Amino acid sequence: MNKGYTEVIDADLSKYFDTIPHANLLAVVAERISDGAILHLIKMWLKAPIMEVDRDGTKRNVGGGKGNRKGTPQGGVISPLLANLYLHMLDRIWERNKLQQRLGARIVRYADDIVILCRRSKSGRAMAVLRQILERIELTLNETKTKRVNAYEGKFNFLGFEIWMGKSRRTGEYYAHVQPSKRAIKTIKDRVTVLTRRGRTLVPLERVINEVNSALRGWVGYFHIRNCSKTLEHVRGHVEQRLRTHLSKRHKVRDRRAGYARFGNGVLYTKYGLYKVPTTAGWTRAHALR
Repeated sequence: MNKGYTEVIDADLSKYFDTIPHANLLAVVAERISDGAILHLIKMWLKAPIMEVDRDGTKRNVGGGKGNRKGTPQGGVISPLLANLYLHMLDRIWERNKLQQRLGARIVRYADDIVILCRRSKSGRAMAVLRQILERIELTLNETKTKRVNAYEGKFNFLGFEIWMGKSRRTGEYYAHVQPSKRAIKTIKDRVTVLTRRGRTLVPLERVINEVNSALRGWVGYFHIRNCSKTLEHVRGHVEQRLRTHLSKRHKVRDRRAGYARFGNGVLYTKYGLYKVPTTAGWTRAHALR
């Protein structure tokens, strides 16, 4: 983006996991695996019926089976790997045909999450080529959810991050601004809220804090990058308030001010061992070329 690829195609595939053709997928897998027994096992996995159990214990088949020719069951432990292998064909076609150079469009993909970063006025042609390639490998673009974004005017989400071209207040120059998305922030806040809810005051406090710390470390480990400082500060404040409220309920401290005095931020970290969410993050001092 800092090199001028700021017209973004935020691509969404229509029912991707359900539409992967088995024959093509197995051919892709066979390029990497020569063991016939393993290939047979993968084929059996793809043909396995998908069962659901109703509340009354009744089992019913909701998909899959020997006659099935498409799809990898979502939730299957091997499905993300197979899905990623199949879409590697998209990367390979893009690279072999030198489409980044010819179209001025760079593809960035993780499994079925795809963005194509284009130079100015190149996104229309890149979108047309993307449709052709997907049709060739028997996949379909979800036209409703796929969108084109000018990163100077709008934002797009990718792998939990919200990204756009921000303008530095200090220098006035543009840069690629990357921060946790609203959904990612809501996810960790909701998780902490659940772990510290009133009904858990009977759970040993050490267990509650360990679970909160584990959730926070995992989330921070992923999102502690680029322009996340304000978000981390917001999350830290939410965690402190939730644990303070939880401790007040546990110790029957009804007055909010008394709770704050007894369970101040310093006490939460030194006495109770709460993980301290960092509120600063390093970021690259690169600016955009306009």
